[in-house]
Order: sequence, then C-alpha cells, then structure tokens
Amino acid sequence: MIETQLSSKHWICLAILLLAVAIASIHPLEFDSYLLHQADTAFMLAALLYCQKKIGFTFYSFALYIAFLLIHILGAHYLYSYVPYNEWLIQYLNFDLNQAMGWSRNMYDRLVHLASGLLLYPVFYRLFQVWLPNLKPFTLFLLVIQFIMATSLIYEWIEWWIAMGLSPEDAENYNGQQGDIWDAHQDMLLATIGAIVSGVICLMKTSKPS
Repeated sequence: MIETQLSSKHWICLAILLLAVAIASIHPLEFDSYLLHQADTAFMLAALLYCQKKIGFTFYSFALYIAFLLIHILGAHYLYSYVPYNEWLIQYLNFDLNQAMGWSRNMYDRLVHLASGLLLYPVFYRLFQVWLPNLKPFTLFLLVIQFIMATSLIYEWIEWWIAMGLSPEDAENYNGQQGDIWDAHQDMLLATIGAIVSGVICLMKTSKPS
C-alpha cells in the first residue's frame, strides 16, 4: 500500500536511524571523513522524506531505504575500510569469513555498494513509475537498472573529485580503495548486480496473478 503520511512504524524507523547516527558520532575513527559520509546520509534522508510526502512509498520500500542508510552509517563510523565485521564473526560465531572467502582486504565497502542496488531499487522504481506511468514493468525495470548504474558512476566521480582536494592520507580514508585500482569498477558492478537481483524479485511479484 502506497503511503504519503508518516505513521508510527515510519517514526520508529526514523528513531532507530537517529539513534544510529548518535551512536556512530561517538569517537568515529576520523571525524572529518565521518562528516563527509554523514552529509550523504542527511541528503538521502531529506530526499526520502520529500518524496514520501509528494508521491508516497510502500512501507517495505521505505524500510529498505532506511536499512541502507543504517549500513552506510556503520561504514561512516569506521571509514568503511576498518569495519571489524570479520573480528565480530570470529569473536561471536568463531567463523573467519575473510579466510573462508579468500579475501585479503576489508570487504565492507563492497557490501554497501551491493546493498545500494539491492535496497534502493524499490524507491527508484516507484519514482520512475510515477514519472512514466504508461510504461510496462519490464521497461521500468530496465530504466531503473540504468539509473542505478548511472548514479553509481556519478557517485564515484564525486568521490574522486572530493579526494582530489584532500591530502593523500585523507583521500584514502574517505575513498577506502585499500590499494585496489579496480575499486570503483567493482563497486559499480556490485551496485548493478544488487539492482538486478532486487528488480527480478519485484518483477516476479508483479507478474503473479492477484
């Protein structure tokens, strides 16, 4: 059901988000880089609330969007490259994910880019659905995939532009490339894969007879 007004469940999501921001703001690893990342959070939240009021979303879409912001906020606190997910898994589950997957770098940044396509797809689909109401679901699916690919590219450009104005150390902290020259390419690919997976799931739901 499309909702344009915020209900109690929306406010609970927003309260969780604000609590996460408050906790993440306690001794982040590098404060200036943290602020840059949280500027993204503020912009994305403002855009969500504006569109919620103007065109409305299902609560499912709203909650997935908030879930992405929570993942981003955690990454902002630890500068992405230093999120200790593997240490947490070893400590609480006695499982070394990096060793099991053969990873030699911190992969949290990859998770965030995958999640951007996977979790933001429903909101973008709704935007295109309102903007182009006469298009068939599969055409909208293709447009949203292309939009996510394009926004991923633009985001990498913005990261590059910001990094050019920083010192080498601050640029590495902000970008989190970890020496990988293909970092931007892989990030964009993962966002695309996430969007395709989410889009196929949505297509399967819309194609089911009511």
